[in-house]
Amino acid sequence: METEKQTSSDLFSKRKKDHIEISLRDESQAFVDQFSRLQFQHNPIPEINFEDITLNTEVFGASLQSPLFVSSMTLGHDGAGTVNEAILTACAEKGWMMGVGSQRRQLFDPEANLECEKLRKKFPNNIIFSNIGLSQVIASPVAQIQSLVDSLQAQFLVVHCNPLQEAIQPEGTPQFKGGLQALGKLTDSLSVPVVVKETGCGFSEDSFERLKSIGLAAIDVSGMGGTHWGRVEGLRMQQQESGYQVAQAFGHWGISTVDSLENGIKTGIGVPLWASGGVRDGLQAAKLLALGAEKVGLAKPILEAAIQGTETLMTRMDQWERELKVAMFCLGIENVRSLVGQRKLLKWI
Repeated sequence: METEKQTSSDLFSKRKKDHIEISLRDESQAFVDQFSRLQFQHNPIPEINFEDITLNTEVFGASLQSPLFVSSMTLGHDGAGTVNEAILTACAEKGWMMGVGSQRRQLFDPEANLECEKLRKKFPNNIIFSNIGLSQVIASPVAQIQSLVDSLQAQFLVVHCNPLQEAIQPEGTPQFKGGLQALGKLTDSLSVPVVVKETGCGFSEDSFERLKSIGLAAIDVSGMGGTHWGRVEGLRMQQQESGYQVAQAFGHWGISTVDSLENGIKTGIGVPLWASGGVRDGLQAAKLLALGAEKVGLAKPILEAAIQGTETLMTRMDQWERELKVAMFCLGIENVRSLVGQRKLLKWI
């Protein structure tokens, strides 16, 4: 039994290392020219001072210094702790919230809890959210999902939907039957708010409709435009393998972040919408906020900077925030609340 657990842990660790390495390669990116369709209407007389602009916001009653956040990326393998500590150090300074990578390993390896416990002990005041896949939520008792949250003392849980990735991944768990029921049970029983997100393929109007009245605290649309997990899984294989060819066929599968956000707004989903997927600068973040997103997540750009160290990451975070503030200044907007949902500031071209 011990050998079996060790083998599972080793395979999980290798897979996560592969994911990190491949996600930084250009071939894993499904670039979508989505943000050039949106153009802000410049205000030459903003009637505000740049130094008065603030990015302060909140999440489920907790204060944040920025609407930008670090999307879930890595956990449960050698090296993940170092990267997460670099990111959390920067987030502590900048007041950003951050999600850990999938906590799936903790479901079969209790010793993996130590990684989350160590992170929380070192960063007691950070807003950190838990992360687990929908297929694991379906297959696991609520008490076991609660244990993941408890190990991190997380302020909330993100459940990621990744059917394309699970269907292509050789070790995948593409069992999603009963997902809506499992989510409803989770939101009724878990001690913290539950957020649902995609992983780079976005949401259709129909999928938003089916998520109504489930009791979710927010939805992160996580659309196509950045790292594409179907591509990532394909790139783990040899070109002669059928899985590689399947991944190639689905290399552009998904709904863009902008279109996913629009779908959520059209349906009147009734919960806060967050946006991630292909965001590369503060101006793009400003456009998503103006469209109606309340928070904007970044992943690949964070990882690229974090592996170079906290100082590099801090420099990039400062840059993204300044870009966002410059956009707000040139629109005559002093705070994030006044920017969110101000679609009249945008022109579709």
